[in-house]
Amino acid sequence: MITLHYVATANGLKIAIALEEMALEYEVIDYPLFEGRHLTVEFRQLNPNCKLPVLVDKAPDFADEPVTIFESGAMLLYLAEKSGQFLPAGESPRWEVLKWLIWQVAGHGPMNGQAHHFLRYAPEGEDYGVTRYVREVVRLLNVLEYRLAEADYLGGSNYSIADMAAWPWVQASWLLDVDLASFPAVSRWSQVIAARPAVIRATSASATAIPTGNTQGRARLSDAQWSNMFGDNLHRAATLRRD
Repeated sequence: MITLHYVATANGLKIAIALEEMALEYEVIDYPLFEGRHLTVEFRQLNPNCKLPVLVDKAPDFADEPVTIFESGAMLLYLAEKSGQFLPAGESPRWEVLKWLIWQVAGHGPMNGQAHHFLRYAPEGEDYGVTRYVREVVRLLNVLEYRLAEADYLGGSNYSIADMAAWPWVQASWLLDVDLASFPAVSRWSQVIAARPAVIRATSASATAIPTGNTQGRARLSDAQWSNMFGDNLHRAATLRRD
């Protein structure tokens, strides 16, 4: 049994999709987005960075004790190797997938995250952040368009963990007023993935579907919610020490 410590965001959805695609048995522990349950001493023992998602494999193939993995890219690699799926074994195809996976977690995901932050959470009227990061999202969509005009999927001819990583953030483009119709190859790829049975299960299941409240436009947070997401509570959690 795998336990997925989960928040209903694009990064969390990556892992839910992978678990469904790989037909691995798992349970979900939900962390509502704004409540701050990821800032406790107990959670920091799972992830010193106090971020979600986190995956705990209670029966790893190579150890007698549970294995805890944080960072979505590491989780996708772990699950691909555990299941023997969605990561090619051959050197050239494997590296094709890995470079696009790293591209996603190092650039595409963070740039999208910043765009969503400035558009949804930053004080109104601070336009520089919105302009800067939405423009970067569009640039990265053009990178995807360039790649997907020559290949069916990011890693080549086969669907892989690189696609699982990128797809949830691409789907969220509408929140930034970015029209995927301007990117025909990306749109084709996105629609093909959206129709996969495992993706439908992950995006519609009550445990892992992203609720409307997490995709609202301009978010109105209480002081406590802001502190849990971006402020003093989040930063204070970094000072917690082991007993």
